[in-house]
Amino acid sequence: MKLSTRARYGVRMMLDLARQYGQRPVYLREVAEREAISEKYLSQIIILLRGQGLVLSTRGASGGYSLARSPAEITLRDIVEPLEGGNCLVECVQHPSACSRVPTCAARDIWALLGEKISETLNSVTLEELVRRNREKSGNNLSHAI
Repeated sequence: MKLSTRARYGVRMMLDLARQYGQRPVYLREVAEREAISEKYLSQIIILLRGQGLVLSTRGASGGYSLARSPAEITLRDIVEPLEGGNCLVECVQHPSACSRVPTCAARDIWALLGEKISETLNSVTLEELVRRNREKSGNNLSHAI
């Protein structure tokens, strides 16, 4: 199992916005430079996150992007699940009619449990926690890959 680049970059972008929280809105170009991610790729990701109500955009000379809520109120689950399309590991967990073996399949129970544990873990970590961890790990150099 592997997280997509979109989810990893989305978390990095949101962590960058969390570090800027309470200051002026941030240009996507600035995030792209700090995180060494294509601005074009980030523009695709930010559309999805804005649609989830996680990011605000401000137009004009002092415009840019900022978090829609406090970093303490945004979890990794809020970010990762929309970018990954959920946390369902196998189709039959979300759509039982996809497989005729669902009533007798012991493995399906494990896949469902694993999906729940992933969701619980992602839900237990906020952007505020990530900012704290990032500062502890990097000192003054705040740009490290996730």
